[in-house]
Amino acid sequence: MPSVDYLIKAIDQFSKTVGHAFAWCVVILTIGTCYEVFIRYILNDPTSWAFDLSYLMYGAVFYMAGAYTLSRGGHVRADMYYRNWQETTQAKVELTLYILFFFPGILALVVAGSSYGLESMRIGEMSINSPAGIPIWPLKMMIPVGATLIGLQGFAEVLRCFVCLRDGAWPERLQDVEELENQLIAQHANKNPTETQGVSP
Repeated sequence: MPSVDYLIKAIDQFSKTVGHAFAWCVVILTIGTCYEVFIRYILNDPTSWAFDLSYLMYGAVFYMAGAYTLSRGGHVRADMYYRNWQETTQAKVELTLYILFFFPGILALVVAGSSYGLESMRIGEMSINSPAGIPIWPLKMMIPVGATLIGLQGFAEVLRCFVCLRDGAWPERLQDVEELENQLIAQHANKNPTETQGVSP
């Protein structure tokens, strides 16, 4: 099923693009926080917008990078048993959980979030946490948008389950950024191959 493999990669790439774009919110958040610390504690003249900036930027990353995290298999899972199962068993369990829990939850989030976000946009809701009057309806509109993106990536994960059941192995994921922990483990394994395999030197 080359078309299925291509579709999985296309959705993964889309989630990656969105995730990388919104990762810049972390840079904005860092600069804004550093500026606030400087102006508050050095110049004794705090801003009226730093708190709003912090939760707007963090919220944007939280909502819009969820699909990217899912595409990398980065969400927390209780895998003390999962990791020891055969890959086809993992795929069967994941497929069942996606159908029974993931998609109904995402659908509920899209429906409820759309109502919540649209009402906020209709009244032009602004922050009440500071006198700056920063609009917060764009952040609330990210709830259904982000949920939709996670749902789309969830569809790719379901296709990934079918590919695993077909081939007996999980298809590869896109590789762009590696956790430092994984890099150190791989580096240690390359330096000490016999130790990693449990063989005395």
